[in-house]
Formats: sequence, structure tokens, C-alpha cells
Amino acid sequence: MRKRIYINDDWSFSGAYTDEMTAPDYDAGGFEKVRIPHTVKEIPYHYFDESMYQLLSCYRKTFKVQKGWMGKKVLLTFDAVAHDAEVFINGEKAGEHHSGYTAFTVDISELIKYGSENVIAVRVDSRESLNTPPFGYVVDYLTYGGIYRSVHIDVMDNTYIEDVFISTKIANPYIGSGDEDSKAVMLAGKAGTVSGIKVSGDAEDVFIRQSIRKKGEEEYRELGITAFEPERPVEQRFTDVQLWSPENPALYEIKTELLRKAPEGDGEVTYKEIDERVDRIGFRKAVFNANGFWLNGSKYKIRGLNRHQSYPYVGYAMPDSMQEYDAYILKNELGLNAVRTSHYPQSQSFIDKCDELGLIVFTEFPGWQHIGDDAWKDQALVNLEEMIVQYRNHPSIVLWGVRINESVDDEEFYERTNALAHKIDPTRQTGGVRCYKKGIFQEDVFTYNDFSHTGDNKGVEKKSQVTSDTSKGYLVSEYNGHMYPSKMFDWEEHRLQHALRHANVLDEVAAQSDISGSFGWCMFDYNTHKDFGSGDRICYHGVMDMFRNPKLAAAVYASQKNIEDGADPVLCVSSSMDIGEHPGSNRGDVYIFTNADSVKMYKNGEFIKEFQPADSPYKNLLHGPILVDDYIGDQLETKEGMKPAQAESVKQLLNAVARTGLYDMNKLLYLKAGRLMVQYKMTMEQATDLFGRYIGNWGGASTEYKFEAIYNGEVVKTEIKSTSSERRLQLIPSHTELKEDISYDAAEIRIRLTDEFGNVLPFANDPLKLSVSGAIELIGPDMVSLQGGCFGTYVRTTGKKGKGTLTVSTATGETETVTFNVSK
Repeated sequence: MRKRIYINDDWSFSGAYTDEMTAPDYDAGGFEKVRIPHTVKEIPYHYFDESMYQLLSCYRKTFKVQKGWMGKKVLLTFDAVAHDAEVFINGEKAGEHHSGYTAFTVDISELIKYGSENVIAVRVDSRESLNTPPFGYVVDYLTYGGIYRSVHIDVMDNTYIEDVFISTKIANPYIGSGDEDSKAVMLAGKAGTVSGIKVSGDAEDVFIRQSIRKKGEEEYRELGITAFEPERPVEQRFTDVQLWSPENPALYEIKTELLRKAPEGDGEVTYKEIDERVDRIGFRKAVFNANGFWLNGSKYKIRGLNRHQSYPYVGYAMPDSMQEYDAYILKNELGLNAVRTSHYPQSQSFIDKCDELGLIVFTEFPGWQHIGDDAWKDQALVNLEEMIVQYRNHPSIVLWGVRINESVDDEEFYERTNALAHKIDPTRQTGGVRCYKKGIFQEDVFTYNDFSHTGDNKGVEKKSQVTSDTSKGYLVSEYNGHMYPSKMFDWEEHRLQHALRHANVLDEVAAQSDISGSFGWCMFDYNTHKDFGSGDRICYHGVMDMFRNPKLAAAVYASQKNIEDGADPVLCVSSSMDIGEHPGSNRGDVYIFTNADSVKMYKNGEFIKEFQPADSPYKNLLHGPILVDDYIGDQLETKEGMKPAQAESVKQLLNAVARTGLYDMNKLLYLKAGRLMVQYKMTMEQATDLFGRYIGNWGGASTEYKFEAIYNGEVVKTEIKSTSSERRLQLIPSHTELKEDISYDAAEIRIRLTDEFGNVLPFANDPLKLSVSGAIELIGPDMVSLQGGCFGTYVRTTGKKGKGTLTVSTATGETETVTFNVSK
């Protein structure tokens, strides 16, 4: 039977490399002791030289091989090494790999010494001069370096299951008629699996037994035993499985056992198990066609963001819990149903969590604009095959990206990539991300980066304007991003414009029925090369900052969640209501982002207006942003004694001036103002006084605006905007129960400075002192500064059990502590 041993601990690392380091008797006393995942160089948050991590380095590990392994197959697997790796066992070369984004395995059975100590040495090349994708020209993201995903050894029989590719078949899938029970169940009347199984070693006279169970169940249901035939898939049939979807991500485990007949006794045939593996799958039918994206027979609009797999300081080197947390943020905080893994395959743990949460995934092989020589292209084909073979059992993945992101047409190369993808996985369609219109269309789905929106035009172009072949599927793979970078500390109107640009695109995509959906650029800010970003090695393109603190644009996505489906209520008002933040002290546009039934606004305790979803100018979104167009309510009647007609006319004029300012009013407003003064004998001084008291609030007591989100007649969330008199430090950990398992665990802590009402103070840039004690350590520096009222940090476990604490302090005395429990 197969035995898996993770070997992520007790590695030695050198940031320099010489050939002598691979020798088993090399003195590695000067090496640094590290744990995997590991980065070759921790980098600053910003303002650094990206050549820091571009180097040759060496990893070494000593491990004991048991005598009982003799005669077995022993395989060593690296889940990812960035970017070029040579593996040596006891000084002998065991294998090499030339991509930093997929796993590779080397057979070390003949190189290890049984019953004694053995040495693994890995030469790692993280230089960007490599002739492999994505390198060869500039790249708009850092690529980092190191053994940044897990390492393990498998010990098994010499005849073993090398690969299982399980495709599902569904007869007449349907989605329920709308009642709660049928929506939850989503049954397929008849279903089945087709397993392409690859066996290594002596495959004569072996048998395959498969069993199935729903995720969470204890018992498997045996499906049958069949003789193994290398070219013949194993087909199974059964009934009443739940279909996988974002609303109901039903998962099943298929256990595949490799058997030999045992000596017969009493005429009964028995089998001896020699290997087994378990693959998790989902039953679903996903199709892109001319009319959009169809999941399980129903039309579905994709709403997602692009994600890089990077983190501050350590780049790609984060454990499974942090990869999974990003999927959680995308699904549960941002309310998305999809993610694009730009621009490379990402960790299995991230995709596993997408399977579990119900996030649709578009993944692609590595590359960014540049296409290299023939050797480069051959390696790209290897990368593509590895990606598909390693990820094709994930139900969340619905589309393979087989074109180098934003590259020019290369008909011969892309004929090869499409043919290879369809050969390895005939169940999924292909897409090719491009930033050029028209061109040679070789994929199944036209995936296009539409950066046409400039804030004052349609959110996206029509499909017919982008591709000549409108008979196939069409998907917007990127939008916004570099068109309008936005920082946490940008002024208020800039942050609002950033949010509205995302809303504009989402609204237009929703309006065009032949667009399958869209992926915004991007989930969070990320480190980049000198050629891109804001000059500090950061692209501020995210709807979150690098520590996953939400910008205002995040509320556009979060507000699309449905409370009736169990989502948290969302209420976010775009303004601090401080008029001095705006040119001419004009309040400008203020928007409410919410998924509630309505929002009530109060000013100093007095009701002003209840805003309804129908008030939103975004008619194609489920919960469109709502413009605050009234700051007065009925106060002109109740307090000034005006008649309803006069009060309404004056109110409209004052509210309009609040947005545009007196000197930016259009001619119609000037005419209206003149008529009001004549009709009601109002003077400019009276109008100015009314404006100051009901709009500007000059010279009086501080004004408090309260917003209440209403759902089913109840207040479900409240937001207050008022003059701040307190500062509160807030620490938000991803999780506090940490577990030492196959390696260290880590947690993200978002740090925010807020007022007493919970509003982030967007211009706070205070220094922070971080300190830890107990069973955790910091990732990154212990002295940082807030940026836009927010920042963050990471802690990781140290191999010990017990409690660990993180304390964060400001220079003005605010202090908060988070306690973590570390188990093994």
C-alpha cells in the first residue's frame, strides 16, 4: 500500500550555489535552517530592487530511508519550485524541471541508500533570464523564487496507479423549479463516471475496483471490479447525485484500488490490494456557447476577479491555510462566483477550496505577452500538459487558458496548444486571453481583456465589435486595472470613481446577454517590476490592498451577495461626509452600496429619506449602487414653514448645488434659482443660509449621518458618519486556531485604525510596532506604517505547541493583542 511522507521541515538553505553543494558530504554548517514553503529572499513591502530574488540557490535535506522500503518504488515530489530545478540524491542527479508553477516527480528508488541517511540537494535557479515561460521579456508581476509549495515522498509497490482522470456524465441535468428544496438538491436523474487510468509497472493481470461516497459521508459505495486494460476507460453508472454549482458545491470522492487476484480458496475469488488513490470530483455540465455560459442546463453569468498567488514579503511562499483563505475572501467577503488564476496554475489547496466553496475557475498556463523561440514553445507545451493532467479532476475548473496572456497571434503554436488540450482533456473548452480585437480565433471561447472603459462610456464593448466569430462563447477576462489605479490613501472622489468604474463594467456585462461574464483586474494590489506600477514596485490595481483590506471598490462586489441565500448584510457609504475633502467644499456624488431591501438615512437623528434599489441608476445589477440625492427631507416644511411646492423646489436646488457647487451649476439650475427668488421673494443671503444649515452644516454642532440597512423590515446593519473624536486600533485575524501539520501554519492579520463608529481613517499613516511571543513568529518587519488607515502582517508557527500572541501598538498609545492557539 502507498505511504506518503511530507518532508517540509529541517531543510538547509544557501542564497548562493556551487556544484560542490550537491555532494552528500558537503559541510552545510553555514546554511540557514528553513521550512517549506520557503522563498529565496524576503523583500520589502515596496521600493526595492527586484533583482534581489533572481539568483542561484541551494536547498539540502538529510532524511532516513527505512530498510523496509527496499524493493519498493520511492518517488520524490515537489509541488512547485520557482523556476528551474535540478534534484540530486546523494550527489547523483535524479531529475530536473523547468517551470515554477506545476509539480514534478523524480524516481529515487535506485539512488537512495536503505537503512541509512540520505541527502537531497536542489539547485534552484530563480533568475528571469531563463528561456522558459513566462520569461524572455518584461513581466507585469514578480515571479519570486524558492521551494514554495510542499515536498513529499511516496513509497509504494512497483506496480502502482500513476494517474486517474475522472470525467463525469450527466443525463438530463436540471435545476429545481425555484422552491427551496429543489434549489438545494439539484439532482441528476442518471449520472456516471469515465475513468482514464494509467498504471506504472507490471500491469498484467491487475484489476480495478472503484467506490464512491459523497464528501462528508463515512462509507464508500462499491461500484464494481473490472480487469484493467490500458487503453480502455473504466465506466461506472449510478443515479441521484447532486450537481456541483456555486450555490451547491456538492463533491464526491472516487476511490480507485489496484488489485491482484489472491490465491483461490474454497472456490471464492479474493483480491489483494496493491495500491489506491482517492480523487475528489463534482458532477456538472459546463458549456460556453454563443449565448453565454451554461451550467447544468441553466444560463449563468460569471462574476469574478483575477488573482495572483503572491503575498507581501514572502511572495509565493505561503502554506495551504493562506491559499484557502484567499478563496474564502473571494467567495464569502466579495460575493464572487468565479476567479481567474492569472497568469499561471496556482496551488492545489487554493483550487481545492474553490471546489469546496463553489468558485468557478479559469486557469491558464504560464506566460505574459512574450512568445519565445522553438525551445521556449516546446517548454510551454510541457507546462500546458502538466497543468491539465494535474488539475483536470477539479470540478471548479471550467476553462483551460491555452494562449500566452495578451500575446500576438501565432497560428502554428496555438494550433499545437489547442490540440494538446483537447487531446488530454476532451471534456473542457479552451480560451486564449488576448488584448487585441479580431485576429485569428483558434480557441473555443474568445477571452478578451476589455480595457475600453474610461469612466464616461459604456463599461465594455459589444461582442460583435471584438470578435468576428460570434458563433462561439465570449468572456471578458480583464477590465479596469491599470486604467485607474487606486490606493487606500487616495482622496475620496478618486476612490469613488474607482468603485463606480467596476460597477459600470459589471452593469454593462449584465446587460449584454451574449457575454458569458467577466473577471475584473484584480483581487488585490501586487508587487511588480520596475516597468509597471507606481514606481514603488506595486501595482495598485486591486479592489483590496496587498493585505486584503477592502478598498471602496470591494463593496461593489460584496453588495451583489444575497442575504436570502445566507450572505451577510452589506452597507457601505462612499463618503466620510466631510465637505472639505472635495474641491470648492462641494459634497459631490455620494453612493450607498448595499444588498438590503432599502436604506434609511438620518441626519442628527431626524429621518431624511429611505433609499430603494429602484433608485439606483444601475438597472442591470441585482443590487446597484444608489446615489444619495437628498440631504434635507421634509425639514424645509417642518422647520422653515414652507409650503410643499416651495419646499420641494428649494430642496431640489439645494441638493443639486451640494453635488456640483454654485459655480458649476448648469444653465437650467441658474434659471430655476432665479425663478425661485422671484416667485418666493428669496434673497441670496437666505438661500446661502439655508444651504449652510441643511447642506454645508457650517458653524453649528457636528452633524451625524446615520444609515440603516433594512431587510425584511428589520435593521440588519448600521453605518454612522460623524466627526471623529476617538481612534481605535482594530486587528482582524484570518484565524486564531493554528495547526502544525505537514508544515508550519500561518495567519493573516489585517490592521485598521478607525474612528469610534468603525470607519477606517483613510489618511492615517501612523507607525506601528509589532511584537510576538510564544509559539509564533512574525513574517516581515516588526515596524511598519499604516497606509490609508490600514496595513497588515502575518505570523507563522515555529514547530511548538501552545499559545502565541501578537501585539500591535501605535505611537499615540493604542494597543491591541491577538492570541493564537497552536496545536499539532
